Amino acid sequence: MISIAYLGPPGTYSEWAAATYVRWLAQQQQSATLCAYPSIVQTIQATAQAHSDVSVVPIENSIGGSVANTLDTLWETDSLQIQQALVLPIRHALLSHAAELSAIATVYSHPQALSQCQQWLAQRLPQAQLIPTSSTTESLQQLERDRSAAAVSSQWAAQLYQLPMLAYPISDHTDNCTRFWILSRQPSTSGSFTSLAFSLPTNAPGALLKPLQLFATQNINMSRIESRPTKRALGDYHFFVDIEASLADPNTQAAVQLLKNCTQTLKVFGSYSILPMDCLEPLL
Repeated sequence: MISIAYLGPPGTYSEWAAATYVRWLAQQQQSATLCAYPSIVQTIQATAQAHSDVSVVPIENSIGGSVANTLDTLWETDSLQIQQALVLPIRHALLSHAAELSAIATVYSHPQALSQCQQWLAQRLPQAQLIPTSSTTESLQQLERDRSAAAVSSQWAAQLYQLPMLAYPISDHTDNCTRFWILSRQPSTSGSFTSLAFSLPTNAPGALLKPLQLFATQNINMSRIESRPTKRALGDYHFFVDIEASLADPNTQAAVQLLKNCTQTLKVFGSYSILPMDCLEPLL
């Protein structure tokens, strides 16, 4: 039985992603159980500390961009590798016991969800205070007590917690989607994509260009790059890179070896493929 950690409480998009992974495991004749954690950091640490076998965490949204907590925690954790990735369509709903939109004074949700609906909220709820929470379902149980409160959450959560939907969908863009990573302590060296991160030995002209040129010379396409502060000093960064290549490919192995010569710290998070959409777990 595989234990899977995810960002809870139940009803989050992370639980939906975890349920989708469970469905894929069932197709591989494997069984799994889910365990909710109150934050992304704790979700990842649960697997790093062997309290769970796998973590399912969001890494990037098509509207809100990358999830900083996931990137920062993965950089600080040396024992985890990306096993798979999956992409879920995100369709936010406004949940509330309020009789109408004008009665809503506060709106709760995860900062990513609020940012993905910011235009809709500004146009239809300009009077409401937006309050960030650790997940899209953290505040749902208090909606019964406060009829002037609302939450941006999922249709799945509305049915799970038996809450009325005042509006659906409310995302600013209809093609909103989130990419999730499936992490474990097992090595992962094959797949269509590889993710890695590095810091530079010095902040000098051309310091970043050198490692990036290596991918071009090895004929490797880089699909994403992002900087994150090292938290040591202002202007000091490390860089996360996704490439469209497998660690099993000799060109990728050569690139990784060359990267060691022009980076201070290099972390390779493994190779992986994206799970097919036909294993997508339907919403309730």
